[in-house]
Amino acid sequence: MIRFIVSDLRRLWSGSVVVILLVAMATALGVTVTLQERALRLGTARAADKFDLVIGAAGSETQLVLSSVFLQAAPLPLVGGETLAALSKDPRVAWAGPVGFGDSFAGYPIVGTTNSLIENTSGGFTEGSGLKDATDAVIGSAVDLPLGADIKPMHGAAEEGGHTHTEITYHVEGRLKPTGTPWDRAILVPITSVWHLHGMGGGEHDHDHDHRAEGEIKHDDHDHGKDPQHEHEHEEGQGHEEGHEHEHGSVSGLVETFDAATPGVPAILVKPKSIADAYKLRQQYRQGNTLAVFPGEVLTKLYATLGDAREVLSVVAIGAQLLVAASLILVTLTHVVQRRRQIGALRALGAPRSSISLIVWVELFTLFASGIALGFAIGFAAAKTITAHLVVKSGVAMPVEFARSDLLQLSVLLAVAAVLAILPAWLAYRQSPVEALRS
Repeated sequence: MIRFIVSDLRRLWSGSVVVILLVAMATALGVTVTLQERALRLGTARAADKFDLVIGAAGSETQLVLSSVFLQAAPLPLVGGETLAALSKDPRVAWAGPVGFGDSFAGYPIVGTTNSLIENTSGGFTEGSGLKDATDAVIGSAVDLPLGADIKPMHGAAEEGGHTHTEITYHVEGRLKPTGTPWDRAILVPITSVWHLHGMGGGEHDHDHDHRAEGEIKHDDHDHGKDPQHEHEHEEGQGHEEGHEHEHGSVSGLVETFDAATPGVPAILVKPKSIADAYKLRQQYRQGNTLAVFPGEVLTKLYATLGDAREVLSVVAIGAQLLVAASLILVTLTHVVQRRRQIGALRALGAPRSSISLIVWVELFTLFASGIALGFAIGFAAAKTITAHLVVKSGVAMPVEFARSDLLQLSVLLAVAAVLAILPAWLAYRQSPVEALRS
């Protein structure tokens, strides 16, 4: 019987291929939607794991998380520097790191922050070291730059008409280990340099260099002879700066302590010492002009939106599958009618009804099952392709993988295919050999 089925499918290979492709395309649509939504959900959740609490100025919770955790730059209002200073000294806080953004280089976002945040979220360095000077930069694992490379920050993006800052040039001092987050594509620089670059001053950094009145970066062509302390620091750092001459200016020294005069920042990433502290801090900074959020809570709301979209797309996929099923039923019934004489001849030669109906059922179920299997493979490949594109754009590692629920979906589709194949088999079973040979 198996040889007969294989021979029959080979003889009708063109129609068999059409049936398999129809089933595969309908199945692939649903599989792609399911895998892609799951990958996006898992990837974003893992990317936010290292950030327990985000504090910013009152505004949109979603935009605050997207900008600070996923580095989707937006014109956020600034939270006052006194908040950063208070959090840095709060006994309930393990560490608090400011996040300043708005500049970029070669398509990579430049993020102003501190060594404390880098050390507590990166997992270490693959080469080089952390920030030691105000012109140092640390790059994520996905940034295609060598150690020692010069970075001239651009305000905004080139496609948006951004302009390059000429006041400072950063130098790559270290590369971080991969984290599977958007921070792998980031260039991290001292927050104090970002403040100076945008004319915002820099708290204690200004006291050390007596620049508070100007609120700007000192340039090499200025007369440093009037500032013996600056001259002394310049001589001590000469070895470090050798080969790192700025085209227009330089800054030396690194300050990571903050006070009430500290400039504002778009966001502050906070690591509370305990869960209880996290909730207390969240409650405290959700009042007045500040906003505190748990990234996980914000993502849960986004997942609900994604879930609604996935349900809509799933309904579309199910509709497509039903249309394909209806067309396949029509095709298979026509196929049985066209094979009436063959079925009649088999019956006349002594083939039992059960054997003939079984042959018809096995042939159709084989085609349906092959289409379903091919659809799962196509859906997986499509989800992988879409995810790879999203990873390049966002930097979020998104795992495309099957789950137990997918096995349930596969079982349901195979069960439906088995039921659909029964109707043509039943018609073949009822067919009279005499009437079939007369037709």
